[in-house]
Amino acid sequence: MTTSSNSNGDYTAFAGRARHATKKSAETLKRGAKTLTDQANVVAALPTIDLTQPVQRYFEYLQKAVDFNRDLATQWAELVTSWSGSVREQSLQLSSIVTDQAEKVADLTTRQAEKAEELAKEQATKVEQAEQEQAREAKRVERAQAKQAREHAREPYEELTKAELADQLSERGLPKTGNVDELIERLVNADNA
Repeated sequence: MTTSSNSNGDYTAFAGRARHATKKSAETLKRGAKTLTDQANVVAALPTIDLTQPVQRYFEYLQKAVDFNRDLATQWAELVTSWSGSVREQSLQLSSIVTDQAEKVADLTTRQAEKAEELAKEQATKVEQAEQEQAREAKRVERAQAKQAREHAREPYEELTKAELADQLSERGLPKTGNVDELIERLVNADNA
């Protein structure tokens, strides 16, 4: 009877530690998810984001949780193997409870990982859209500058008559045929060549 009493005391102490460890694991997971969410809300205002470090920390936490659950399950397996009779039945019931808790933690962890992935995808999409918008704006500015440069290059020839334009083309050995705009374009192209 003394051995059973000692086993029950050990069992109760171990169950208390397991419950406490599981509770701490769940609290840590909630804090990690809140931290990740808070960081994501701050980062959402920025045009670019580097989620590498928070994601690495998140998965390091997940690895620690998996390691903890593996160690706990291993200890339980060792205890279950050594116990017999009613102690074994009680252990199996407690093991079922711990397994349920581990599954809940795993489900919560999976949901948090999915949320982190969704956030990363959303941020990547926003960054890509911002880059595309910047590229479009750069092209628009480039076209406007090119148009302005072209107009500036045409200015010296705008006041000339068709005959004066033809004379300048003749001096450069270029064709003199076409309307005034064509002659001006030909001169501007020759200047830029």
